[in-house]
Amino acid sequence: MTPFIAELLGTALIVTIGDGIVANVVLPNTKGNNGGLITIVMGWMIAVFVGVYATASISGAHLNPAVTVALATAGKFDWALVPSYIIAQILGAMLGAFIVWMIYKDHFNECNEPASQLAVFSTGPSIRNLPQNFMTETLATMIFLIGIFLIHPADTNLGALSALPVALLVGGIGFGLGGPTGWAINPARDLGPRIMHFVLPMKGKGSSDWEYSLVPVLGPIIGGILAAIIYLKFLQ
Repeated sequence: MTPFIAELLGTALIVTIGDGIVANVVLPNTKGNNGGLITIVMGWMIAVFVGVYATASISGAHLNPAVTVALATAGKFDWALVPSYIIAQILGAMLGAFIVWMIYKDHFNECNEPASQLAVFSTGPSIRNLPQNFMTETLATMIFLIGIFLIHPADTNLGALSALPVALLVGGIGFGLGGPTGWAINPARDLGPRIMHFVLPMKGKGSSDWEYSLVPVLGPIIGGILAAIIYLKFLQ
């Protein structure tokens, strides 16, 4: 398996499990309907755990453009590889979203709330205030990436336990900082599924909210760069 395929596969695993859990919670007539935020955060923790463990030894398990850019900014990753990693991550996220749509297709069509349909694919703010939302995503990702810089890189030397710190970090950010915007902290996780929401047929589908889409794309990238700068200046 090449690093490109690993990044694509790992991101697809994360989005399939993560968006699938959101679908189970928010769409009507599912077994997990109204499962709540705790279910969603725990589900994304499991999703990240699986994605990281599956690909860490091959690609380093970036699975997130903000991680890739931050590592390159800190001199820990070759800038020449950044475009291919980001393309793989976005394609993987699109694939994962497509799988979720295939599995929950009947439930999407029974959903009379366009906002709930979009929520399966992409993040959105609890209170819409784009500058505040942007700051939230930037700071949440900055804290996430500082954590990534300070923990030992995940690999498979210790079996499944080696991927646990990253999963716990994602869960901690979700529980602590996920309330305002749904804590995207990953441009591919939001952009790839949003593209699929735009192109896939769904009964009663509403807007893909492209106006908001820059928040979970640019905010995490800037947050990752800030984390790299802080790491280089104060933490290494």
